[in-house]
Amino acid sequence: MKILLHICCGVCAGAVVERLMIAGYEVTGFFYNPNIHPVDEYQKRLETAKKVAKDIGFDLIEGPYDRENWFMAIKGKEYDREGGARCSICFDIRLRKTYQMMKKNNFAAFTTTLTVSPHKDEVMINDIGRELDEAKFIVADFKKKGGFQRAMELADELDLYKQNYCGCIYSLEEKHKRDLKKEKAK
Repeated sequence: MKILLHICCGVCAGAVVERLMIAGYEVTGFFYNPNIHPVDEYQKRLETAKKVAKDIGFDLIEGPYDRENWFMAIKGKEYDREGGARCSICFDIRLRKTYQMMKKNNFAAFTTTLTVSPHKDEVMINDIGRELDEAKFIVADFKKKGGFQRAMELADELDLYKQNYCGCIYSLEEKHKRDLKKEKAK
């Protein structure tokens, strides 16, 4: 079965693609992440996803980097807590675009790498996917059964760039605040 896999980053993609291929799926990746800021971070993550696609052996489609639409969609939720309404909107934007791409290109199903992260709410993500198309969304919690650990192993094996924040400018600001608190506590 040919499926379209939304890819948030190369690190997350490796273990998820590996697991899906073992399960018999023919995977095409879709890198669509208008949430990632700044632009140089977006480029690093895109290049990492391209490297994983080449090394593991799957096709990768690059979606548009329409960050202005992302900012408009999350307006008023910019400083919500990580994992809250801002993240829900962000997941919806990315899964909705993946769903549209799936339909346009006649894939049999779609899913996302987002659930491999221990920092992401798999229930929220899977609910969004099911709302888009319950019959065609592959519900998964890819962090289970050692999925996140395998992602880290593959990242090391493939010498991948590992980001240290979710991707949006607001998560980067939160990371900077945490780093400052740690530094002051020393």
